[in-house]
Amino acid sequence: MTSAQILGDQYQEATAAGATALDAADPLASYGDRFITPDGEKVIYLDGNSLGRPPAASADRINDFVRAQWGTRLIRGWTDGWMDLPQIIGDRLGSVMLGAAAGQVTVGDSTTVMLYKLIRAAVDAHPERREILIDTDNFPTDRFIVEGIAAERGLTVRWIQPDPTAGVTVDQVVEAVTGNTALVVLSHVSYRSGYLADMEAITRAAHDVGALILWDLCHSVGVIPTQLDAWGVDLAVGCTYKYLNGGPGSPAFGYVRSEHQSRLPQPIWGWLGREDPFEMEQGYQVATGIRGFISGTPSILGMLAMQDTIDMIDEVGITAVRAKSVQLTEYAVMLVNEWLVPRGVEIASPLDPERRGGHITINHDSYRAALDTLWDRNVIPDFRTPNGLRLGLSPLSTSFADVYAGVDAIHEVTRAAG
Repeated sequence: MTSAQILGDQYQEATAAGATALDAADPLASYGDRFITPDGEKVIYLDGNSLGRPPAASADRINDFVRAQWGTRLIRGWTDGWMDLPQIIGDRLGSVMLGAAAGQVTVGDSTTVMLYKLIRAAVDAHPERREILIDTDNFPTDRFIVEGIAAERGLTVRWIQPDPTAGVTVDQVVEAVTGNTALVVLSHVSYRSGYLADMEAITRAAHDVGALILWDLCHSVGVIPTQLDAWGVDLAVGCTYKYLNGGPGSPAFGYVRSEHQSRLPQPIWGWLGREDPFEMEQGYQVATGIRGFISGTPSILGMLAMQDTIDMIDEVGITAVRAKSVQLTEYAVMLVNEWLVPRGVEIASPLDPERRGGHITINHDSYRAALDTLWDRNVIPDFRTPNGLRLGLSPLSTSFADVYAGVDAIHEVTRAAG
């Protein structure tokens, strides 16, 4: 499809009026008003795929929690419902955007800890298989966790080397997996390039040789529809502070397919993962179902804000969120092609919107130094070494005018750099 087809009848050339027209036709435009923005200054925020803006409703929710729940109910809040919040929110995530039936998603721990628990559980379930397959361009935490577990368990790490401006393909996985592969660990959307992997086909390729697969959903949850159950995914982990706007360090979620829950014992035995935890008995007896993948006391405060974004996505539908995401990134690509590519900038993301997630990366040797200049001007992209600016466009909070102003500012600093 052409840019005009994707952006609709309101598409115009790279002008401020064109951005205004796109915003006027955007059915999600009003949702931008539901987020907190700085008083008295305009901030062009292009980093929603790293830390999302706070929903205004979350300020009220958190204040109410502190004053009316924690403040008055005190420890009684645990029996009022706090204890079940990891599974309640997990089920909502599964229903609204993951394609997962109830009882398979739980919220808690950091992304790192959740990855460790599920990767260790998966490889320990297949002790006869001695390899973990992962790619060299996966997020550092994923790679480090895999290398650490391989060292602990005496396993071999097999590496796929993808094109850094794209990502892992089905053919690469088919070529790399063997009968000795215990687990494949991949990201649904590449943190660097924004490449959107073919989750369904790659999952099938792993299963064809009897391997399990774990998908990192950190850069896709809340912006890309998934069908974890229908596609046969075994395990998944995702963070909640990007497109779910859960706030700095909000807890991760883990998906464990129901058929695996009784045979993949997770390795961190905390008090809350035990059956009847308040009995405080000797010995560990794992809780049944997804609760068995909980370890310690959940961060109730950390789970509050994401609920407001889940509500918004439930209102509009994840398909509509994805449609606007494609429009935003396509508009950004169009502007970059017109203004920046002639100045030597490289688009280090897929040009096919069907293979692109919610962000794009553009490379230029001046961009490490340019980041401070942009931030001083209240234009906030992200930087990824060695020379990439990453533009994360969150569909509920980012306007086409934001994209226009942001890329225009990047154009100015690029031009000034020569």
